[in-house]
Amino acid sequence: MKKFVIILSALLLCGSAFAQEEQPKKEFGFKQTGRMSTPKVGGYIIGGYKYNDQEGKNGGPGFTCRLIRLYVDGSIFNDFKYRIQFQANGEKPHVKDFYVEWARWKEFSVKLGQFKRAFTFENPMNPWDVGVGDFSFLVQKFAGMGDRLGEANMGGRDLGIQVQGDLFPIGEKQYRLVHYQLGLYNGQGINLADANRQKDIIGTIQFQPIQGLYVGAFGWMGSWHNATTGDDLKRERISAGLKFDRNNWTVRGEWATALAGEKEQSGAADAFYVTVGVPVLDWLKIYAKWDEFRANGTADSSHDMYSAAANFRLHKNLNFQLEYRYHNDKLLAAPQYNELWFLAYIRF
Repeated sequence: MKKFVIILSALLLCGSAFAQEEQPKKEFGFKQTGRMSTPKVGGYIIGGYKYNDQEGKNGGPGFTCRLIRLYVDGSIFNDFKYRIQFQANGEKPHVKDFYVEWARWKEFSVKLGQFKRAFTFENPMNPWDVGVGDFSFLVQKFAGMGDRLGEANMGGRDLGIQVQGDLFPIGEKQYRLVHYQLGLYNGQGINLADANRQKDIIGTIQFQPIQGLYVGAFGWMGSWHNATTGDDLKRERISAGLKFDRNNWTVRGEWATALAGEKEQSGAADAFYVTVGVPVLDWLKIYAKWDEFRANGTADSSHDMYSAAANFRLHKNLNFQLEYRYHNDKLLAAPQYNELWFLAYIRF
C-alpha cells in the first residue's frame, strides 16, 4: 500500500477535475450578493415503469420512483463552494452530500465532507447524464453502489477529504491537459462513523489530449468493516478507461478489477462496459451499451447486459427515456431475460 501511495502521489505532483457528482448540464452559476451567493435551491425526480420477464419476477416491480433529490448550493467569499443534497424517497430519507470546497484556483482545491468517491469516470456523473436508466455493473460493484463485498448502496459516496485540480492549459481554447484527484476517506460510506483505524485512499490521474476526450486511471486502497461478521475486508482495486463528450456525441468505456489482496478474501472479479451516445435530433439522442460483470473473473460467472435507450429531451428540465435490456446472467438457472424501462426525468 505504501508503494501505491508513493507512486500515485508522485504522479499527482506532476499532473490534475473534480470528484463531486457532476450536475445535470446548465445547473451552476452563482449570483453573488455581497460576499455570499444567493443559495440555489433545486431538485429532480426520476420515476416511471419497469417490466421484465425474468423467471419468478412476475413482471418486475411495475411503477417505480427511482430518485427524488433536493439540494441547496452556493458560494461564500467566492472561494468556498458548498452543497447539501437530500434523497427524499426510499425506506429512509437521508442526506446524500454535504461538503464545503475551497476552490480559489483551478490547479488546486480542497473538498471536505461527504461526496462522490474519486473512482471511475461514470461514478461522479449525475443520473441525468448517464444516458441509460442506471449506472453500470462496474460502478455498482466497484465504486460503492451496492459493493461486491456486501456494503449497502452508498451512492458511490463516502466521508473524507480530497484535493483536486486541473493543470496545463493548452490549445486555442486553453482546455486543461491534466486532471487529478486524491482523497482520504473513512471507508464505511455515507452517514456512518468510521468503524476501524484504517482509511481508504482513492485517486485518479486523467489526460485530455484533445478537447472533450479524457483518458484516465484510478486506484483504491483501503478496507470496509463488515459489522455483521466483524471482519475488515480489503478493497484493493484499479480501473482504467476513457470518456468523450463533445457536440452531443458520447463515448465511454471502462474496466475495473480487484487486486491480489481483495481477491484472496473474496475471489477474483472484474467488470467493463462500453457506452455510445449518438445525437439524432436536437431533442433525441440514442444510446447503446454493453455491460459485463464477472463475479469470479471467468466467462462462466459473467452477467452480460446489452441495452439500447432513446432519450427524448423535450426541455432542458424534462426528459423521457425508453430503454430495452437483454440479460445473460450465467449464475442464474434461467440466465436469459428481458427488461423494458420507461422513465421520466423532471427537474425544478
